[in-house]
Amino acid sequence: MAPKKDSKPAKGDSKSKGKGSGGKADKDEGGSGKLKAATAINTRHILCEKYSKKEEALAKLRDGAKFDDVARDFSEDKARQGGSLGWKVRGSLDAAYEKAAYELEPSTTGNSKFVEVKTGHGYHIIMVEGRR
Repeated sequence: MAPKKDSKPAKGDSKSKGKGSGGKADKDEGGSGKLKAATAINTRHILCEKYSKKEEALAKLRDGAKFDDVARDFSEDKARQGGSLGWKVRGSLDAAYEKAAYELEPSTTGNSKFVEVKTGHGYHIIMVEGRR
């Protein structure tokens, strides 16, 4: 069963979150309310070993490229479907990745909100497609 989509448009910058964060996760800037608690999230990511490659991928995203297309071109992991990791329950991901992902509001690949985080695996650009 597909996750329910929020019918309200997001406030603020619709292209990205996490600009200039230097690898740290940015908190939700909506201000008017917090995200509902979730036990599972559906995420996509772009994993780059080198900082310069991550910055190149970020530039593409900020220029309006679709997240899944950039993931196919830049990600260095085995997530072949546009960086999709699918549904993951709390506690099943790297702690830094998970913290950043659970603080990010859901978005779409064509209008993605994303955050950057550095883990032991490399530099991640993360977007969340759904929460439950």
